Amino acid sequence: MKKALLFLGLSLYVSLGYAQNEQKLVFNFASPRQTIHSFGASDCWRVQYIGKNWPIEKRNQIADLLFSSELDSWGNPKGIGLSMWRFNIGSGSHEAGDNGGVASLWRRTECFLDKEGDWNWDKQEGQRWMLQAARERGVRYSLGFSITAPYFMTKNGMARASEKTPYANIREEQFDDYAAFLAEVSTHLKLDYLSPINEPQWEWVGSGQEGMQATNEECSRLIHLLDKELQQRHSDTKVVFGEAADIRYLYRSGTNKPERDNQLKEIFSKKGIHSIYGLSSVAPIVSGHSYWSTWPVDTLVQTRKELADELEKQLPSNYTYWQTEYCPMEQNPDNPRGGGGRDLGMNTALYVARVIHHDLTVANAASWQWWTALSEWDYKDGLIFVDDGMLANGASRGDEKMIETCKQDGTFRTSKLLWVLGNYSFFVRPGMVRLGSRTEQEKAASVMSSAFADKKNKKLVVVLINYSDKPVPLEISFTHLPKEYVSDKFQIYETSSRCDLVYKGQIGSNMLLPARAVVTLVSAQ
Repeated sequence: MKKALLFLGLSLYVSLGYAQNEQKLVFNFASPRQTIHSFGASDCWRVQYIGKNWPIEKRNQIADLLFSSELDSWGNPKGIGLSMWRFNIGSGSHEAGDNGGVASLWRRTECFLDKEGDWNWDKQEGQRWMLQAARERGVRYSLGFSITAPYFMTKNGMARASEKTPYANIREEQFDDYAAFLAEVSTHLKLDYLSPINEPQWEWVGSGQEGMQATNEECSRLIHLLDKELQQRHSDTKVVFGEAADIRYLYRSGTNKPERDNQLKEIFSKKGIHSIYGLSSVAPIVSGHSYWSTWPVDTLVQTRKELADELEKQLPSNYTYWQTEYCPMEQNPDNPRGGGGRDLGMNTALYVARVIHHDLTVANAASWQWWTALSEWDYKDGLIFVDDGMLANGASRGDEKMIETCKQDGTFRTSKLLWVLGNYSFFVRPGMVRLGSRTEQEKAASVMSSAFADKKNKKLVVVLINYSDKPVPLEISFTHLPKEYVSDKFQIYETSSRCDLVYKGQIGSNMLLPARAVVTLVSAQ
């Protein structure tokens, strides 16, 4: 029966493959763009319970969905094969309790260090379990990120600010201690990367979550201290800075966040007044978040073009851009409820696919990272959603009983977004190179395409997005392609309302792209 369905699905691809007015997609092997580093997601904050308390069988199933790069007996990916896992370095708001300033227990974090100065490496057990699960499944990279200094180092004794100010919520005499703390954790956990400051532009005065703002001068000061601490430990961890709350803060001055904008010029540039350029422990990477710049589509394109232009103008060619956090929160006709409302279907998946596409092809992002892998909430912030088996939409205010239940066990549900991310992450692997394109008629309202070359294994990967409600006939070709590569025969993997990254067989370079779908083509030998 499955073979019959596979044949039927394949016939749908080829039935109109040579239709008139087909769209021509042309990729140029002689015009390489960025080298891909990774695709990732974070453990915030749910993994602390799920990775520690849930039955081991379910934990392993979730880990397989996120990290597996294996195929099942039918040729379907078992998971999405993430190549980066983000580990939230906790602040101790859990130990601080209500005095820590964070209302939800799900958003409080443990800390490896206590206020007496004693270390306990048994803390953050659930997160450590998932980090190990990722490594066992071949995830290439790990990144530790800190949202705030430990609560006992802050000015107000909380894991978030209590007043609107541009300055960091950390005592002056504690900057050295904070740097030493981050360096020790990163080295102990053998993290490849460390992001020490998250979204420094926001004030973080609410009790909804941890957070710490910081001026450009304070960010630079902490990173210089970190560089010394990491060198003293002979650590292999590299600092990745930015995590800008909106990418425009990276390259614009005169914004509503003075002292916290124009970071490319002030912090990253060799001539910047707060320069971190040339520090041996700092990677040549600029990171930012795609929030608040995805609508209208003209803004989505223009802001990323501006970012790419400024990166090229301000920094040497060895610098790359990483998009390190996103979930859709902007309310607009394509995303009517904004971040609110769980959506396991294709609408959110396609919205995010369009963001991924433009981050990769316009901003030239070398890494693309989703916000949080798991969510218990009625919100669009997860790849996999958990609940008690009864409230399928997840928790909202007043559902404390369900939230308490899910600390120990529950139901997990995959989303189309998980699989759409897999259309990239499973196939576009570290070290692959994006190819330039000469594409006719490509529009963000219909077909979007990107191609990548695996020069080691002589393979091509093409990711196709059809945002429209109608199938689109396509012809795919490559120029200046070395003879070792196959470009007229592809394996097809589809995510749509009917498919979760399903292998659909093989096809040539002409095809009918299904409506409201994301398809990955992998050249067949």
